[in-house]
Amino acid sequence: MTHSDLSDLSGVTAPVATARGLPNAHYVDPQVFAEEREALLFGNWAGVGFAKDIPNEGDAAPIDFLGVPLLAIRDGAGDVRVYQNTCRHRGMILVEEPGNIRGTIRCPYHSWCYGLDGTLRSTPHVGGPGRNLHEDIKRDDLGLVEFPSYVYRDVIFVNVSRKAPPFEEYAAKLLERWREHDRPIYPGGGRSDFVLEVKTNWKLAVENFCESYHLPWIHPGLNTYSRLEDHYHIEEPGAFSGQGTYVYRQLEGDGGEKFPDFEGLSDFWDAGAEYVSFFPNVLFGAQRDHAYAMILMPTGIDQTRELTGIYYAFDPAEQPEKAAMIDRNADLWKGVFEEDIFVVEGMQRGRYGPGFDGGKFSPVMDNPTHLFHAWAADQIQKYRDAR
Repeated sequence: MTHSDLSDLSGVTAPVATARGLPNAHYVDPQVFAEEREALLFGNWAGVGFAKDIPNEGDAAPIDFLGVPLLAIRDGAGDVRVYQNTCRHRGMILVEEPGNIRGTIRCPYHSWCYGLDGTLRSTPHVGGPGRNLHEDIKRDDLGLVEFPSYVYRDVIFVNVSRKAPPFEEYAAKLLERWREHDRPIYPGGGRSDFVLEVKTNWKLAVENFCESYHLPWIHPGLNTYSRLEDHYHIEEPGAFSGQGTYVYRQLEGDGGEKFPDFEGLSDFWDAGAEYVSFFPNVLFGAQRDHAYAMILMPTGIDQTRELTGIYYAFDPAEQPEKAAMIDRNADLWKGVFEEDIFVVEGMQRGRYGPGFDGGKFSPVMDNPTHLFHAWAADQIQKYRDAR
C-alpha cells in the first residue's frame, strides 16, 4: 500500500478558507494510526507524565507510551530522567508499579542492577556461580537506554525518536510567550489530579481544546461571564494554537477570599487567561492564580486517557485552610472537561461516516484547529517522504 492509498493530505495545508480537515483515515484506520505514532508522537516532544508523581529521589513511575515501555525516575541530583523500562540482559520489564526503588533499579529476572543514573552496577553470577564479572560483559556499555527528556510546567516531555531539536528550541515560542509565567508551581493534590477515559482519537481532544467556537453551546456556565466575543485566537504555526480570553473570573471562597497570584505578571493577567494546545499532545491553561496541564495519552485509535494536574502559586501544604477552595476549583475544571466528552466522542463516531471529507473550516472561527491539522499533515508528509 502506498502512502497516497493511506490518505490524501494535499488539501489539508491549504489556507483555512479553502482547506479540508484531515481525512477520516486519520481517526479510524489502524495503519494511519501507526504512522502517526511515529510521525507525530514519537518524532516530536510528547508529554508522557507529571514530575509531581515522582517527587523524591528514587521515585520511579513505569509508563506505557503506545507500546514503548518507559521508566521515569527522580535521580540523585533531583532531576527527572526517562529510561527504557527494559533490562539490557534479556529484555525483562524492570519496574511494574510506581514507587520508590531505594536507589537501585533491580531486574526481577536475573537481578541485574542499575543505578539511578542508568549505569549497570551489578551482574550477579554472570560468569558462573559466585562469579559476578565476565570479560565479555562490559558494564560501561550496558547501561539503561535513556531517552531525551525535559520537564516544563511539571509535564515530562520525551522525544522517543531522538530526532527532534532540543526542547528549548522546539518550545521556544511558547517559552517566550509565557516567560512571565515561568514561576514555581505547586500541585494542588487530591482532587486536583484526575483522569478521564474518553472514547475518541487523541487529536480530536487537541482540536476541541484549541478553539472557543463551541463555548456558547457546550460550556454555558463559562459563557455567562467569558463570552465567545471575549475570546481571541492564539496561532503559532508549527508549534501551538489555542484561545485566550480577556475576561477571567477568579474563584472566591465563602468569605470572598481568593488564591494568591503568581508574582510579576503583567496587567493582561489581571483579567485575562490563555489556553494552548502545545503540539502534539499537551493542553495548557494559564491564569493569574492557578494553572493546569492535561496530557493526552492515546491508548488506541479511538481511546484516549486524559491526565490532568492543577497547580498554584503557593504550596497547599502550607495553607491547609485553602483545601476546600482547591477541591472546589478542581471540581469546576473537571466539570468543564467532562462537558467536552460527548463532543469529542461524537466526532469520533462521525468519522466512520464514509461521506465525511474532512470537513469545512470556518475561515474566521476555526483558525486554531486548522493550524493543528496543517501541522499534523506537514509532519506526516515529511515522515512519508523520508521513508
